[in-house]
Amino acid sequence: MSAPLIAETRRRAIALLRHPARAVALAFAAATLLGTFLLTMPIASASGAATDPFTALFTAVSAVCVTGLVVVDTAGHWSTFGEVVILGLIQVGGFGIMTLASLLILLVSRRIGLRMQMTAQAETKALGLGEVRKVLLGVIITSLLVEAVIAVFLIARFATGYDKSFGQAVYHGVFHAVSAFNNAGFALYPDSIVRFATDPFICVPLMIATITGGLGFPVLLELARRRKRRGKRWSLHTKITIPVYFGLLVFGAGAFLAFEWGNPTTLGPMGTLDKILIGFFHSVQPRTAGFNSIDMAQVHPSTLLLNDVLMFIGGGSAGTAGGIKVTTFALLGWVMLAEIRGEPTVHIMGRKLAGEVQRQALTVALLGVGAVMAGTIVLLSITPFRLDDVLFEATSAFATVGMSTGITAQLPVAGQVVLVVLMFMGRLGPITLASALALRERARRYELPEERPIVG
Repeated sequence: MSAPLIAETRRRAIALLRHPARAVALAFAAATLLGTFLLTMPIASASGAATDPFTALFTAVSAVCVTGLVVVDTAGHWSTFGEVVILGLIQVGGFGIMTLASLLILLVSRRIGLRMQMTAQAETKALGLGEVRKVLLGVIITSLLVEAVIAVFLIARFATGYDKSFGQAVYHGVFHAVSAFNNAGFALYPDSIVRFATDPFICVPLMIATITGGLGFPVLLELARRRKRRGKRWSLHTKITIPVYFGLLVFGAGAFLAFEWGNPTTLGPMGTLDKILIGFFHSVQPRTAGFNSIDMAQVHPSTLLLNDVLMFIGGGSAGTAGGIKVTTFALLGWVMLAEIRGEPTVHIMGRKLAGEVQRQALTVALLGVGAVMAGTIVLLSITPFRLDDVLFEATSAFATVGMSTGITAQLPVAGQVVLVVLMFMGRLGPITLASALALRERARRYELPEERPIVG
């Protein structure tokens, strides 16, 4: 390789490091294009015919963005090769988002770039850029360990409870364990998990995998370190994420059960314990795994709206979940509380919240609202479907959930393009936007005269 070419390569690498959002987007775009190419191959379809490029693209984006929305039945349309490609894309997407998000936390934790200083700490005050290898290994080991444990339980259940051969049980167990931990929501059954709705030996492992992946690697890492160092205090990030995440889980289960308890097309005919299992399952899945154990087209409009809220909030930062993240939601709640009380600053759990963090949370949330509303308006204008269904679909795509009322495959190509854009924005947007806002922060050289417009 010539010296000018080496210099140009180095220059471009440095440019990418200076703009991490661009590097993240390019990495996911490359994985999507590769997945699209593989899924268009005749060997990837069950019929042996080549899949049209757009169907392959939609499926690849949904898999890489760990969403789960589909325009064709996963088990019916794709061959074993195609399903393995999808599984690989899910794994790459999950690894990628956890790793890249964790490294971006390192990069922006003190609002400095790599070019300015080569030692930064994460929110836990324990991670430095010199530990990048540990972060990468930690993400990989955590992911594979959780997936393996969940797969063992699922394999045992599929083999003993559903008369599957050992090979089929292993394949189905591994596929759904990977899909659940990465919050992808892809299932090898046309009705998702409906046939297992009352089976706790299937639903509970899937819920545990979803929660573990959705909490985020920084929280999992800190919990693991706390077990070794019992005297160490939790970081503010962990102290916010855990109670808010599980608080929303309990709230979601209670509201879901209240809305659907007597619905004759969903929970009505079932026993009490089965209802409770389904209620908690459907509180976990919108956070954002996307499996469903009842037909979402049959739920009440109030339940759809509840799911819209849970999907939009999502899970923990630097995890496999989507949405604006529970920390963003919680921070905005504390900001509102401080304003209502008339307090000049925001205090959270013994810490003062920086003004720039408040602005970043507000920006991420409002841009998320804008993306969902824009997608909903476009879909309403080009399809005959109800607002309830269209809003649910747009929110599911942006929050990378994958739940649907069944209209995804019925949308025109233009509508499916809208979902592709929302999936890509929702997967990369909150992470890259937050890091870009932090990295671009700079001191203002002067201030203009203050004036207060009327609010409200």
